[in-house]
Amino acid sequence: MIEWIVEPLRYDFFVRALAEIAIVGVLCGLVGCFVVLRGLAFIGDALAHAVFPGVVLSYIAGQSVMIGAFVFGGLTALAVGAISRSRRVSEDTAIGVIFAAFFALGVAIISRHAGVKRDLGSLLFGSILGVSQADLIATAAIGIVVLTVMFVLLKELKLVAFDSMLAQSLGYPVFRLDLVLLLLISATIVASLQTVGNILILALVVTPPATARLLTDRLDHMLAYSGLIGITSGVGGLYLSYHLNTAAGATIVLWSTACFLLALVFAPTHGLLATRRHAARGEHHEHHFHADSEPRTPS
Repeated sequence: MIEWIVEPLRYDFFVRALAEIAIVGVLCGLVGCFVVLRGLAFIGDALAHAVFPGVVLSYIAGQSVMIGAFVFGGLTALAVGAISRSRRVSEDTAIGVIFAAFFALGVAIISRHAGVKRDLGSLLFGSILGVSQADLIATAAIGIVVLTVMFVLLKELKLVAFDSMLAQSLGYPVFRLDLVLLLLISATIVASLQTVGNILILALVVTPPATARLLTDRLDHMLAYSGLIGITSGVGGLYLSYHLNTAAGATIVLWSTACFLLALVFAPTHGLLATRRHAARGEHHEHHFHADSEPRTPS
């Protein structure tokens, strides 16, 4: 067992990949909690696809894919926020229009560059074992900024997540907080692109927090569990992919999904087995999710 753990650590590329997935796992786990609570999985998927032309352009230019992805991710978040303010266009409609247009732009660019087609797999499914020192530093920098902003605005984000109407009545800038959340999700997706790629990124953002929500009724606990599940899935999946010689990104996602399925069945309160036990005893339990903090009046 010790050899199973130690052997991959002899290679620098694996150590870099391990550090990368540890950062990404925590980042996706924490930010993903608000994606799940707000029902923003569709937005997460849209942002993941909308950054595709930026990824392609950066690849063609020989630059880090994070540069182009960050530009298009920011543009998408701002555009969705601006367009959805129109009473005639819903947020879902704005997302659908923008992500379809940007993804189509990426496909059109690829069709003009034969060299990109050969490496399409790494763009779509990630190449975590190819992470460089510069990529690792960039991911860490993005992670620090995202988590700092999230924790500074944690009480406000909690309130908007649970009751946006109350937040608005108390004078909170709900639209700006929504925009900040979109930008945080976008930055998280950009930081995670190289680990699992454009196609599988949504799984890292949604599955760990969905698993954590089955385990607790308190948001602070959900954040802690989700971050832990994210890093465990990343590290465990990476080791498994090394020893089984499978695609790293896909193996990480499958590990995360296995954690979700185990929680779905065996979670002590909300698992299927626990629900059946309560039903067999004729018990009825209502569990309310708690934000763990009281709203404060904005100054």
